[in-house]
This record gives sequence, structure tokens and C-alpha cells, in this order.
Amino acid sequence: MRNRNKIIYWIATVWLALGMVAGGVQQLLQIGGYVEIVSQLGYPLYLLSILGFWKLLGVIAVLVPKFPLLKEWAYAGFFFAMSGAAASHIIGGTSLSEAVPSLVLLILTLTSWYFRPANRKIIPVNQK
Repeated sequence: MRNRNKIIYWIATVWLALGMVAGGVQQLLQIGGYVEIVSQLGYPLYLLSILGFWKLLGVIAVLVPKFPLLKEWAYAGFFFAMSGAAASHIIGGTSLSEAVPSLVLLILTLTSWYFRPANRKIIPVNQK
């Protein structure tokens, strides 16, 4: 069971990291259709640079060993960014297919967070 959870964690985490790096680089450099999407949704273009920068830092935080509190913040940031992106597409009237990449990354975020190993979790004070 522990081995299965570890495999699920690493598969979800690798795909999450690849998706966030790809999106983060494209957003940071404002390439790959993001300018059109963000403009269509009514957000300012500088938001792309901010999101891209934080996505890249978030990937580093999730992948490096230790720093469990930083990992929690990175997962929270991924959750807010991806749920916000999906909601923006759905509420903004774009087709549901436009929200699918955000929803996939949201599911990968939740899966990676849920199956993370104990040494990547915050240990409650009463358990130390």
C-alpha cells in the first residue's frame, strides 16, 4: 500500500511539475496563446509574469526535499491558480474545453498533495 501511494505521488508530482513549468515559462515569456486567453478573460497582461514566476518557484518548492511548510504554500498556490483559471474560463463564457488543462492540473495538485510522503508533510506540534 505504501509503495502504491509513493508511485501515485511521484506520477502525479512529475506531471504536475511538467505542466506548471511549461505553463510558467510560457506565461513568464508571454508566449503560447496566453496573451490572447488572458486578454479575452479581461485580466491585465502583467498577471502572466506574476503567475509564471510563482509557478516556477512553486515547482522547485514541491520537488526539493524538506521544507514542508513551503510545500504547503506551493500546493495552496497551485490550487488557487488552477481553480481560479478553471472558474475564469467557465464563468467567462469560454468553452468547457478551455478549462480542461486547468482542471487537469488542479486534479494533479490535489493528488500530489494527498499522496505526498510523510517526510513532506507538516508534523503537528503534539506529534513531535
